Amino acid sequence: MRRLVAIVNSSAGGTDDDVLSRVLSELAGHADTVEARIKDPSELAALLGEHPGRDPVVLGGDGSLHCLVTALAERGELGSRTVGLVPLGTGNDLARGVGLPLDPVEAARVAATGEPHPLDLLRDDDGGIVVNAVHAGVGVEAARTARPLKPFLRRFAYAAGSVIAGVRTRGTPLRVEVDGRVVADGRRRVLMVGIGNGRTIGGGTPIAPGASPDDRLADVMVSFATGPLRRLGYGLLLKLGRHTRRTDVVTVRGRRVRLSGPGVHVNADGELTGPYTARTWTVLPHAWRLTLPRGR
Repeated sequence: MRRLVAIVNSSAGGTDDDVLSRVLSELAGHADTVEARIKDPSELAALLGEHPGRDPVVLGGDGSLHCLVTALAERGELGSRTVGLVPLGTGNDLARGVGLPLDPVEAARVAATGEPHPLDLLRDDDGGIVVNAVHAGVGVEAARTARPLKPFLRRFAYAAGSVIAGVRTRGTPLRVEVDGRVVADGRRRVLMVGIGNGRTIGGGTPIAPGASPDDRLADVMVSFATGPLRRLGYGLLLKLGRHTRRTDVVTVRGRRVRLSGPGVHVNADGELTGPYTARTWTVLPHAWRLTLPRGR
């Protein structure tokens, strides 16, 4: 029987006690499970140390998963402990991309009975980790706009933020290089840059519809759709995952992505950071393991 530690962030909110109770009961019904509650992600490293030999199962969204994987990396345990995920966030983009059930009880059953699957990570030049995706440009403005809307619109907040940001944003002169190849030279304005380990952002927006988090490559999308009508057309097709067919959108794949420009803000796994004058992300192939449905 597997030995698990189910991690609940008590300060996160958004999940009722009945759902948590059913999830914990499902985990305990299939594996030797202990529950651990934290009030802040900074407590994760110590918690992992208190439960050696147990695989962590995070009950939360992409942000919670990001924090757990970061803590495992800091402890040097990415290769020795398999992560389980019960998606209880507003977006749950990584869960969508890897085929995890979005029903919490079904996901708990997978976390307890599924099989480990190796996945890639992106690491930036400051050592930061990206589990799902990182993007810059209009998507960052959308996330900033969506933040105060989240309590009311939940997973639809990002869609609303995208519409507002799409009207306001005029693009930024950014330079994008993938494995040394110049994709954007820094002279032409860019509407958005996406670097996908996973496929979607913002609760299902397919920024990198062909991405796979276990293929050892990042999918890079650069949109030059900066005119008013072009922005509108891009935004509509982005929601459908058809934006990559546009002539003003370039897509490439690679292992090392460098982004530079005047004060670049980025969104990495939902966390807004920056500004940076330059940032580089490198793929770490099969750097961690996530429990997925058997036979995936």
